[in-house]
Amino acid sequence: MGRKYFGTDGIRGLANAKLTAELALKVGQAAGVVFQRGEYRHRVVIGKDTRLSSYMLEYAMVGGFASVGMDVLLLGPVPTPAVAMLTRSMRCDLGVMISASHNPYEDNGIKLFGPDGFKLSDEIERKIEALLDGDLTPYLARSQDLGRARRVDDVVARYIEYAKRTLPRDVSLEGLRVVVDCANGAAYKAAPEALWELGAEVIKIGVEPDGLNINHHVGSTSPESLARKVREMRADIGIALDGDADRMIVIDEKGHIVDGDQILAVIAESWHNDGRLSKPGVVATVMSNFGLERHLAGLGLTLERTAVGDRYVLERMVEKGYNVGGEQSGHMILTDYSTTGDGLVAAMQVLAMVKKLGRPASEVCHRFEPLPQVLRNVRFSGGRPLEAEGVQAAIAAAHARLGGAGRLVIRPSGTEPVIRVMAEAEDRTLVDALVAEVCEAVAKAAA
Repeated sequence: MGRKYFGTDGIRGLANAKLTAELALKVGQAAGVVFQRGEYRHRVVIGKDTRLSSYMLEYAMVGGFASVGMDVLLLGPVPTPAVAMLTRSMRCDLGVMISASHNPYEDNGIKLFGPDGFKLSDEIERKIEALLDGDLTPYLARSQDLGRARRVDDVVARYIEYAKRTLPRDVSLEGLRVVVDCANGAAYKAAPEALWELGAEVIKIGVEPDGLNINHHVGSTSPESLARKVREMRADIGIALDGDADRMIVIDEKGHIVDGDQILAVIAESWHNDGRLSKPGVVATVMSNFGLERHLAGLGLTLERTAVGDRYVLERMVEKGYNVGGEQSGHMILTDYSTTGDGLVAAMQVLAMVKKLGRPASEVCHRFEPLPQVLRNVRFSGGRPLEAEGVQAAIAAAHARLGGAGRLVIRPSGTEPVIRVMAEAEDRTLVDALVAEVCEAVAKAAA
């Protein structure tokens, strides 16, 4: 059964339209009720990215949590993985990240973490949803039991220290010239400082947030600015984070994009050689290129595929005992260190490999030849276009033409009103044609 509020990555929508202060207050109340589990003072940490609307939602959620008797610790602008980490280290009952990740500033979102630092299960999200549409008045605390709120100092320093400790103490990035693009988002302080403390020469862009420029022509979804800067500064490598820094991509010294599949291959091969993989394989999604699967097989490693979404990657990792997983979009999950995707920690792994091997990033980060893959989005305003007869016929025809020699993946986004159509095969011309035909059918059904 579909859910009214939660998608694949928390609650997300247009700020002050779909995602209002009223809704944020009720989410605070409902989540606070679900996570009150004893006769002690319950605590929640709240972090946010740099969107203008994050202030509004932050204070609304403070009101919601305090009204049901939860104390609130405010972290300010910090990356999503910092919230997950601090939820655990500060012994809190719940963690909140206010962010819409890679979306433009007009959107915002609410991500929730349990006391273990993991994103909430579908079951717990359903419990929260059930409360959201009901009367929360009976759960309000007595006047003397209302929660308190206070800001936590040195949050960025805590996260930097945590991130640095994911590398051995003898690892230095000295001699590497690194351009880091923070997307005018949550890591605009932490990422450049952490890399500088590890010895890198750091050139930074996307570090001047004004509330409206998060992800605007910067960050992992707009890597062109970073590519230009890498070439201009003759840097060894570029790192692009997204708005909440839970994912990253790399730009090599030639200005070429290195996606999450290649990064996953770099980390998997490095950890495999060092005997650090908990199981002989990694977890990725249905969107990862078949070239990655073939490359890993050549190393004696398997590729477990899941539905799209870092939460599904993490669930499979925990279920089957893998410690490396990720998405083509740049979410990298290393459960030896973190309970969620962490762009900075993943970047450090790649930078350490470039430094260790002493070879250009274009060589270190190109582990396999990807099959030609085309991904296009078709926007729709409502309904279920994928169920239309014409769309089903187009999909069946595309599968027939592929004949088992490629892959076709069609899915609705969990965070945006778009249908994503992806195909891959050895024949680029065929892939282009198939994606165009399916997209045309979807667009006609969505009209």
